[in-house]
Amino acid sequence: MTRRGWALFVAMCVIWGIPYLLIKVAVGEVTPATLVFLRTAVGATLLLPLAAARGSLAPLIPYWRMVLLYTVVEVALPWLLLADAERRLSSSLTGLLIAAVPLIGVLLMRITGGERFEGRRVAGLVVGIIGVAALLRLDVSGSDLRAVGEVGLVALGYAIGPMIIARRLSSLPSVGVVAASVALTALVYAPFGIAQLPNQLPSLQVLAAVATLGVICTALAFLLFFALIGEVGPVRATIITYFNPAVALALGV
Repeated sequence: MTRRGWALFVAMCVIWGIPYLLIKVAVGEVTPATLVFLRTAVGATLLLPLAAARGSLAPLIPYWRMVLLYTVVEVALPWLLLADAERRLSSSLTGLLIAAVPLIGVLLMRITGGERFEGRRVAGLVVGIIGVAALLRLDVSGSDLRAVGEVGLVALGYAIGPMIIARRLSSLPSVGVVAASVALTALVYAPFGIAQLPNQLPSLQVLAAVATLGVICTALAFLLFFALIGEVGPVRATIITYFNPAVALALGV
């Protein structure tokens, strides 16, 4: 991996370890639909002008179906499920399920005839998941099965998303794809998110969490993640999910 690749990898390990804490803080006062709407609205507000100024939106039109599919599996559905699950699920189990993304990605690659991995690498991914479980002292007893299923679907979506980018959208400007994805998600969730806004202004802690989710963990993070996929490929890029739970644990989730 190049120095640039390592820098992107480390940055994403940290940046996408933060949302666990921020989501848990936010869902204490706002609904999952409202959180997804606010997060993507903030991200779209920052990214759409940038994408428009660079002429990065028009090239997406012929690929609108793939952009829409990517939006559903990477943003719109996973973020709602994750926010809902974090209201009931322990952070240790959430972290472990999300850490399964690289292994799911390898299995999908083999099924779809994409990049092939040696048995040694697959074994390494399994050992990595076991290591995450040990680090987080996983306790699955008494877990909410619905929440477990939700995070399992999140992990599946997070594995499929990078594959779509690498195979179908790699020729498109990343800022355009990211801007379109968060904007579409914001539009879909706007009726629900606005209708479910709390009667009182959320606390400063929640407002700060939402702002950080939108600016750092959405707008900046996706641009860096697309660059990482370009450097190391879709499956290797998802290995950051091994380290995200450790960051979340260090932050006190």
